[in-house]
Amino acid sequence: MSIFDIVGPVMIGPSSSHTAGAARIGLMARKILTDEPIRADITVYGSFAKTYKGHGTDKALVAGLLGFSADDIRLRSSFEIAKEKGMTVTLTRSEEETDHPNTVRIKLEGKTGIVMEIVGVSLGGGRIEIREINSFHVEITGEEYTLLTFHHDQPGIIAKVTTIMALGAINVSTMRVFRSAKNANAVMIICTDSPIPSDLETEICNISAIQSVIALSPL
Repeated sequence: MSIFDIVGPVMIGPSSSHTAGAARIGLMARKILTDEPIRADITVYGSFAKTYKGHGTDKALVAGLLGFSADDIRLRSSFEIAKEKGMTVTLTRSEEETDHPNTVRIKLEGKTGIVMEIVGVSLGGGRIEIREINSFHVEITGEEYTLLTFHHDQPGIIAKVTTIMALGAINVSTMRVFRSAKNANAVMIICTDSPIPSDLETEICNISAIQSVIALSPL
């Protein structure tokens, strides 16, 4: 346990899990979208649904979607700023039970037409985990440089990607692959010790079976 775990994050708001964590989920969702969001349909569950007003969870989520960090004073005015920027926000409280009490589902639409649906949880102390992207099970903490590849499941994809990274002197810390079924759609999550240069990202994206690539920096 570090001093950060005891003291908590630098933040605006009363709760590290309901405010700081929510802001970081929103920010990570924006990064995954890779576009300027123009519409956000937010559904909160469990404890988030019960206390979101009092703890500013709704404002924090929208602040993150706007690109604000958990300690940004603009968090308090996020709904007004979203309106000024032309981002439509709807928020729904759900009674449905989830695996974690601090769960949110965010469906985002970007200016270029990209649509992403993301499920995230706030684990406490400002720590988060993205657990679902477009119905794919994932595990993304936002604490490391992370490369996501969405691809068609077939032999050799992992070897091709890791070879490119090795030749680029990128050290992999962890890697996991999730797929909907054999020879169907899959997502690979690769955490690295350093950022992926844009030329390597392009090279990976050009692998025939890969549909898209997202490079994420630590929050």
